[in-house]
Amino acid sequence: MHDFLMKVFQQKKLLLLIIVASFIFFCSEEEIIPKPKSYLALTYDEAAYTEVSLDCPFSFEMNIHARLEKPRSKNFCWTNVFYPKQKAQVFITYAPIEGNLTELLRDAQQLPLQHTIKADHIEASEYTNEEKRTFGTFYEVEGDAASQAQFYLTDSINHFLTGSIYFSARPNYDSLVPVAAYLKNDIRHLMETVSWK
Repeated sequence: MHDFLMKVFQQKKLLLLIIVASFIFFCSEEEIIPKPKSYLALTYDEAAYTEVSLDCPFSFEMNIHARLEKPRSKNFCWTNVFYPKQKAQVFITYAPIEGNLTELLRDAQQLPLQHTIKADHIEASEYTNEEKRTFGTFYEVEGDAASQAQFYLTDSINHFLTGSIYFSARPNYDSLVPVAAYLKNDIRHLMETVSWK
């Protein structure tokens, strides 16, 4: 019985050796090359701007690759600039100043702070154009916040305008960086071209 078991063991050992040798032979024919790192290559249409004149007390320039959409609102001068390729919108709200400038400023300055839970960094830069009487602040938000850029603009007497970018996707800053940079330039351009009527 012992001899029989030794013979079976040797046969299994030989079979295992043949399988391993076959595996090495067939696998060694092709050299294994690691895959190169891949990079996300997003391209966007070059920005070109056109003036938008609404039936409102302000006008601005917007990217020709976006389109205006009027939201369902009682305020006739609220509008959205929709970017179909980027799946994003800039919500623009207008309010006349009627002794409530302090309240409007407080609300506009607190809006970016609502994103501090998810934001890594919020940078505010003041904007002044004496010739057009436009004064305000542009906010750049970094991190997984719902809005990557916001602004408010006023003439301090009659008009108050705010704008915010929102994406139709779950905020993931690493994925949104290229499109957010593209849209931040657009919203800054929109803000800087506002003229009061």
